[in-house]
Amino acid sequence: MAFQGKKLINNPNDVVTEFIEGLVETYPGLQYLDGFPQVKVVLRADVSSSTYDKVAVISGGGSGHEPAHAGFVGEGMLTAAICGDVFASPPVNSILAGIRAVTGTMGCLLIVKNYTGDRLNFGLAAEQAKSEGYKVEMVIVGDDCALPPPRGIAGRRGLAGTILVHKV
Repeated sequence: MAFQGKKLINNPNDVVTEFIEGLVETYPGLQYLDGFPQVKVVLRADVSSSTYDKVAVISGGGSGHEPAHAGFVGEGMLTAAICGDVFASPPVNSILAGIRAVTGTMGCLLIVKNYTGDRLNFGLAAEQAKSEGYKVEMVIVGDDCALPPPRGIAGRRGLAGTILVHKV
């Protein structure tokens, strides 16, 4: 008897790209950024940096926790989500491309989980965007109740409570 897989994955190397394609095809209010699939950014289809007059709310991180983060893009939630590969932070150039795509005159807020790679890459992208004249602020979410009080460098990671920060 052959072993049956437990996941609906065609090819592990394509899982993030296929998730984004399926999400955008299912929800016409979403689109992906030019440069896809190398630049894995999902954004609201009705938002453009040249016309957006609100603070853009951007989040992201490693894939593998779907529907986080791309599944939370929409009116009243995220303006854009930057997707990394499975359990890997998105690259700085993708984060910067997302900032440029949706950040208007009011600036943007980056909501970042307390993972070392996310803090590093979102922080570098924020600094680059600031040097280009964008208004960028960043908040780190470290809500993880599964870990004991902070020990060592990283501390609590942040995941489940991040969705509440997206909404607030």
